[in-house]
Amino acid sequence: MSRVCQLTGTKANNGMAVSHSHIRTKKLQQANLQQRRLWWSEGKKWVNLRVTTRALKTIQKKGLGKYAKELGVDLNKI
Repeated sequence: MSRVCQLTGTKANNGMAVSHSHIRTKKLQQANLQQRRLWWSEGKKWVNLRVTTRALKTIQKKGLGKYAKELGVDLNKI
């Protein structure tokens, strides 16, 4: 399974690890993904999602249905 948030589409970022002697090596900065079972009140069912912790905070604030609609994600297909 790819490491991509199912709601926001957030994925890994390419970066550099810089040592004390300034030797730069490539590294991936992975998104903080969590597997969660969330209640979708409009659909009256549980939805299993792999989402970032940032998206989880926004879901707590706005609600799953409203946030998914704002992002243009159809929860019936998930």
